[in-house]
Amino acid sequence: MVSVPWSLPRVVVAAPASGHGKTTVATGLLAALRRRGLTVSPHKVGPDYIDPGYHALAAGRPGRNLDPFLVGPERIAALLRHGASVPTPADIAVVEGVMGLHDGAVGRRDFASTAHVARLIDAPVVLVLDTTAQGRSAAALTLGMAAFDPAVRIGGVILNRVGSPRHESLLRDALAEVGVPVLGAVTRAAEVAAPARHLGLVPVAERAPESVAIVTALAELVEATVDLDAVLDLARTAPPLTTPAWDPVVAVGGPAGVERPVVALAGGPAFTFSYAETAELLTAAGADVVTVDPLRDRALPAGTRAVVIGGGFPETYAEELAGNGMLRAELADFDGPVVAECAGLLYLGRTLDGVPMCGRLDLAARMTGRLTLGYREATAVTDSPVARAGEGVRGHEFHRTTTDPGHGERPAWRWNGTDHGFVAGRVHASYLHTHWAGHPAAARRLVEACR
Repeated sequence: MVSVPWSLPRVVVAAPASGHGKTTVATGLLAALRRRGLTVSPHKVGPDYIDPGYHALAAGRPGRNLDPFLVGPERIAALLRHGASVPTPADIAVVEGVMGLHDGAVGRRDFASTAHVARLIDAPVVLVLDTTAQGRSAAALTLGMAAFDPAVRIGGVILNRVGSPRHESLLRDALAEVGVPVLGAVTRAAEVAAPARHLGLVPVAERAPESVAIVTALAELVEATVDLDAVLDLARTAPPLTTPAWDPVVAVGGPAGVERPVVALAGGPAFTFSYAETAELLTAAGADVVTVDPLRDRALPAGTRAVVIGGGFPETYAEELAGNGMLRAELADFDGPVVAECAGLLYLGRTLDGVPMCGRLDLAARMTGRLTLGYREATAVTDSPVARAGEGVRGHEFHRTTTDPGHGERPAWRWNGTDHGFVAGRVHASYLHTHWAGHPAAARRLVEACR
């Protein structure tokens, strides 16, 4: 495929470790640049669903993930170009990193790290530094982060949690010694905090008015403390993108038939975990994708032939979900294919923390104090609406719940020698989150299963 090079200004917001303020700076940058009249494209390294919600609110377009483990490194630049092109071409892309700059998938060195993605999209890095209890060492840390991988270009630093004007002056002088520009300085008193709970920040969809206020405050914070012109100048040093944009129609091989079956995609406050590419792939495969909110909608959309229920926080809304008995009953009897990930798995079970759910799967789920987190390389055990037995996929787990039993007589997946998930009739459900851009055949297979 021939592609015209596109000079897309872009910058990666990174940090030496989690907790330095990447999300604050990235979200604030997106909102502040948008307030300048620019069209901004928001992206997040890794499998995170929550930060992209804040990015989307700030940018006014979907927040998208760039995860080499889930989709393959060969697709990262193409997915960036796609996201920055839809629905309109962006003036700049802002990519928030994950964990520390060089932290990759466990046991794989820097694979799927922020540094890896920065190299794949050939973008300069803005390093956010928590300067609490730190002086000249901030310059040494920055120099070390840059020298560790010379292929990653750190173009500037934003100082966070600066204690005083004297502290800021000391930090600026030290960074000048090593030749790294300071693009901004945020004081401790000026910080804006978003509410958090057991799996990170509270999703935007759950507290819309408060989330708007937070994003507005972040925009004002960045406008007051960051040199936006310097950030734009840095972003413009990124070379043209020569990789063709990812195309969902090409990825699925076109529509899977003449008719357009309705596929209901769960949404609303309880089910906020969904990649934008899921709906795009289903649409490209020939489906009409309609959102259903299990908290409020009493029935599936008219003509629904398949249902996709992604991740989220059903444990937070268990009573409200239980109260929507009409939809629970319809899902219990629905005879079309159903695909459920994590939250969807819990919702389809008999109970969640003793509260009645759909009863489609014979399992009881409950909250635990243990966080299950990490990438998985899985193999399909049973033929299902999204995978053939023996097919390999890459996914991610992120939950504090467990189910009894842990898997069905016909498991969905196997990894590390253990079976996981459930295939029951036309239902495929498990804790594994997958990104369908990494295996688009899942979308086509689901649409074909609607027949």
